[in-house]
Formats: sequence, C-alpha cells, structure tokens
Amino acid sequence: MEFDVPEETLRVRSDLRFVLARLSIFESLSAETIEAIAAECVWLSLPGGATLFDAAEPSDAMYVLLSGGLGTISRSTDRRKWLGRVAPGETVGEMGLISGRPRSAAVVAVRDSELVRLSREAFDTVFSRHPEAMLSIARLTVARLEQSTGPTAARGRAPMSRTFTLIPQGLDVDVAAFATEFVAALRPYGHVELVWSVRGADHTSHWFNKIEAANDFVVYVADHQVSTWSKLCVRQADTLLLLANAGAAAAPWAALTQAADSGSMTQRAELVLLHDDRLQRGAAERWTQTLPGVAHHHVCAAGDVQRVARIVTGNAIGLVLSGGGARGFAHLGVVRALRERRIPIDLVGGTSIGAIMGAAIAHGWEDDQLLDVFRRTFVDSNPLADYTLPIVSLVSGRRVTQRLRNEFGDVAIEDLPLPFYCVSSNLTTGVAAVHRSGELWRWLRASVSIPGVLPPVMRGGEVYVDGATINNLPVSLRCTSGPDRPAVAAATRTSRSAQLEGLPDRG
Repeated sequence: MEFDVPEETLRVRSDLRFVLARLSIFESLSAETIEAIAAECVWLSLPGGATLFDAAEPSDAMYVLLSGGLGTISRSTDRRKWLGRVAPGETVGEMGLISGRPRSAAVVAVRDSELVRLSREAFDTVFSRHPEAMLSIARLTVARLEQSTGPTAARGRAPMSRTFTLIPQGLDVDVAAFATEFVAALRPYGHVELVWSVRGADHTSHWFNKIEAANDFVVYVADHQVSTWSKLCVRQADTLLLLANAGAAAAPWAALTQAADSGSMTQRAELVLLHDDRLQRGAAERWTQTLPGVAHHHVCAAGDVQRVARIVTGNAIGLVLSGGGARGFAHLGVVRALRERRIPIDLVGGTSIGAIMGAAIAHGWEDDQLLDVFRRTFVDSNPLADYTLPIVSLVSGRRVTQRLRNEFGDVAIEDLPLPFYCVSSNLTTGVAAVHRSGELWRWLRASVSIPGVLPPVMRGGEVYVDGATINNLPVSLRCTSGPDRPAVAAATRTSRSAQLEGLPDRG
C-alpha cells in the first residue's frame, strides 16, 4: 500500500517548475515541457522510515526526490537487502510506468524527505505531448541498468553514510567529548556540521535538508532517553553510533528500542565501546549480546576515534595477510614500512601464517615485540618437532597449540583493539570459515592446520584446517561483522615478494 500522506502535506507548489528545472534529469528540456510536467505534479512529504511503495504493488506513479534520501530494498526474504540509494534530483518508479509491470522492489525513506509525484495518467498525458521528456527518462533507465550490471556494481550494499547520529546509552556517557573528537576526525574528508537539540529541535525537515545539502557530513547528537528530538535524529541518520561505557552493565538504548519496535529502522547501527585507561576484556561479548549482528569498535587509546571515523565513512585502510609458511615473515617488513610512513592500519585479516601475524598486529604489538615473539616462537625452536604416528598428521600439534596460548592467552577475537578476522577451511561444508569472535588461539590454530602436517581443529562436529586450502588471500571478505559495512583492504602477497595493494571501496 502506498504511503498515506496527510491532506495538508499534499499541495501543488507554484514554483515547482523552477525546482524541476534545476534537476539534471530535466535540464535539457524546454521551459514549456517543464511547466507541463510541473502542472501535473503534486508535492508530498515522507517521514524517515516510512514506505513510499512496496514490491509487487501496481506501478501507478513515478516520483522525483527533491530532498532527503530514499533506499531501494528487496523483501523477497525475511531479511531486507539493500539494492541502492536514491539521491536528491533522481527519480524512482519510472521503470514500472514504462514497462507496465508491478514494482520490483520496495522504496523507503531513509530520512525525512520531500518528493513530487507524477501519476500514471499524468505521465501518459505529459510524455505523449512532449516525447523529448521521455528521452531523458530513457537515458536515465539505460544508465541505471548499465550501472547495476557493470563490473563495479555494488549490489546489496548500503550507500555511503553522510549523516550520523550519536546515541549515548545513559547519562554517564561523555557524548560531548566523543562528538567533538568525531567531528574533528571527519573534517579531512569534507565539510562537517554538528547539530545538538538546542540548535535543531524547533526546525522543520526543510531546515535539516538545507544543512545536509550544504555539508559532506552531518553529526546529530541524540538524547539518551526517548524524546521527540531523539526520534528525529534516528530518522535523519544514515548510521547510528551507539555509545556505551565498556565497564557498565549492558542494557538497551531506549531511543533505538522504540524505533526498532515501530519498524522504522532503516539505518545500520555501530556499537562504540568507550574504555577508560585500558581495554576491558569481555566487554564486547557482553554488549553485543544486546545488539546481535551489530559491529563494534573499541575506543581506548589516542587515535581510536579517528579510526572509527575512517571506518564508518569508507576511508579505512585494512591489512589482509596471506599464507605462505616461512615466507609469511615478509609481512613484518610490510607492517614496519606502513608504520614508518604513518599509514594507519584500521582493520586486519589473514589466513594461515598471515592470521597469526594479523592477530599480533590487531593486538597492538610494536615492531620490536613482533620480531622478538616470532623469532622466539618460530625460529629459535621448531614448533613442529612433536612428531607422532602419522595416521592423521605428521605432528601432534601440541607445541603449536601451547605456543599460541602462551603468546595470546585467552583473549577473545572481539576483544582485540583493532577489528580482526581469520580464515580457516571447513572441510565438513567445503567452504572458507571466517572467524570474527571466539577464542583467538583456537581459531589461529585452525587457520594454520596444514592438512597432513597438523591435526585439524574439531568444533561443533565440524572439521577445520588451514585457511589457505580454500582461500590463501581473503581480501574479498569483509573485515568486520555487521550489515553492509564498507570495507577497504590491503593485502601482502608472499609468493615472491611482499607487496602492498590498496583496494578502496566507498560503499
């Protein structure tokens, strides 16, 4: 069912022809044609989270987005999948009018939006009298088809975030300090506006649209409790940053809970855990239980807020390390070179020996510690010297297990300061297994279990061996969990020489 717009928000604007003339889709049309289109359009407002139309509905109108933002999603399964974003100045729904078929996808407002609606009857009337206008629509349709089927198409991925809402879990969260540092971290990537309730609470959606149009990023600071301002901030956000003190008892966010219960959630959410002097073990597992499937960030040391800003804006630098046995020690030189050039490492992943190296980097080890530990563990003595009767493997694997536990302890993957994943090969299912949580030493042990050399790791009735068996350079995998997170990766290949590759992905 199409969104039911209140009568007072449906009105014809006398200046609509000037609004349409500024849109790129109509810029080549004559003033007479634009005036004819404007005469048939009606202006409507759509609150954030509302559905414009759903999949399989009759195609009875096309829309031009004037301000705000729309998202196209597939609802063929229980879980919604992003198909793309409609930006101001673009149209939506015109393909259904041309083909005469029902809607192929749902369209929802990702924030408060203003649109103009052209009904099927008006569409047929205008374009039969002004066929040059149909040419503009046809060009747009062809461009969209080429983009959706091209080699760089990002299907199912949410658009890059431009608006962020900070939601403190309680009064004890220092949201002001985080907001100040977060805005400063965004400035290298564009103009930023910080909006508090004292500044924006009494304004209309038109004011917010002007603020967002004038800036590359807008950061809203919501109240910790349910309020009209918090509801508005949630609607305006592309991404919600949920702030919590890591040492506090895990509890839900009141504003977020209400939005989720009302079915108006269209944004992705990211958990930001604020630590005191040192990272608190177990905090990530405790808090993520209240937010299943939500990615998390640790803010503990200087520069952590900058890392969060790079990740959520698609400007992060990820380091993905490959397998290669002894050649994997070349990774140490790559890491040192990056650090000497002050190139930040925001996300880390790896497989086989690259998984162990990556875990140490994600743990925050300095260059000297990296060199000392790996020399002591893998060079000064042989961890593969515990030979056994070769029924399953050449060695028993006890030395490797013990050394991994000695060096990494019982830390969980989700407690590492940097987002980290490692890859093993699941022989039971025949696919690569990506590990982003659980005991670090155990999944590192699985990732280096060379078939025939080390015994496999058994977990949950399934068999895990060396990740390089299926994927020796897992660059294409997302560096962290969470829906539609933009990923940027750099990989070191050790087949011949250490090489750095940057693969930017802006969502």
